[in-house]
Amino acid sequence: MITGKRVELRPVSLADFKRTYKWRNDEEVAVMSAGEDFFRYSHVSEEQLEDAFEKVIKMLDRRESCQFSIYTKDEPALHIGSIGYRDLNPVSRCCTLGISIGERAYWSKGYGSDAVNSLLRYLFQSMNIERVQLDTWSGNTRAIRSYEKCGFTIEGRLRNNAYVNGAYYDTIVMGILRKEYSL
Repeated sequence: MITGKRVELRPVSLADFKRTYKWRNDEEVAVMSAGEDFFRYSHVSEEQLEDAFEKVIKMLDRRESCQFSIYTKDEPALHIGSIGYRDLNPVSRCCTLGISIGERAYWSKGYGSDAVNSLLRYLFQSMNIERVQLDTWSGNTRAIRSYEKCGFTIEGRLRNNAYVNGAYYDTIVMGILRKEYSL
């Protein structure tokens, strides 16, 4: 388990994965989480999620990717989202981070930033990662502010690369190096 100030990052259980059914079928949560991939991410059945858990989560090669459930440290602890890394390159020691806070009541309250910081600390200290990157769509301003608060820098912009809710947005590419992260 990876522990932050306000959250714990736990291995994903089947119950956690099934809980995402509510979030993935909530249009606002799904759009904020998936952006242009909304149509692939949302409108899923519980059976599809269970099948995905068996095929995807259980088969993850931790040398390349890992997914965690985000739980609050409050009592009682609540499952509020997911976070993980993927595309880990062992030569350049870089990877891509992704996060989603599914419980709306926990948006804009610092839980996502704490989860990102907790995973960054783990990646930089325990896994000897040199660079972490992520991308999001330019309409997701709350996420961009949160990433900047965690030390990420905007490194690039792919113009009109994301199509969300009938409009084009830029894809914002952000990154952070180990030396830029304050442990």
